[in-house]
Amino acid sequence: MREIDPVLLGDVFYGRLFIDNPALQSLFKSPMDEQYKKLIDTISVVVARLENLPELIPDIQALAQRHVQYGVKPEQYDLVGAALLWTLEKGLGRDWTPAAAEAWSRCYHTLAQTMINSPASVDSPAV
Repeated sequence: MREIDPVLLGDVFYGRLFIDNPALQSLFKSPMDEQYKKLIDTISVVVARLENLPELIPDIQALAQRHVQYGVKPEQYDLVGAALLWTLEKGLGRDWTPAAAEAWSRCYHTLAQTMINSPASVDSPAV
């Protein structure tokens, strides 16, 4: 995955996300090049520290708070997950095995559920 151009990965991911869910595009106010970098940085941090998930909780809670401020709703995490998994499948090609699909799916589901259940998300109504 490190060999995939982050701009290409971001463009494919957000392209898929917005084609499938055009209303989500209004949640993104910053330039998309910045979004691409944030996406890659977040994936990299999660993957690098996945073996010690409790260590990630403060970072995930901070990310959840930002998403609440952006207006993200809990049901939108599934839409993002679908676009992410599709993007990874296309980007990884032959390396996208059933085991890889399961691992990425579990990783994203854990991240999304942690964000949805974060006090930042539960205590703050979405805008």
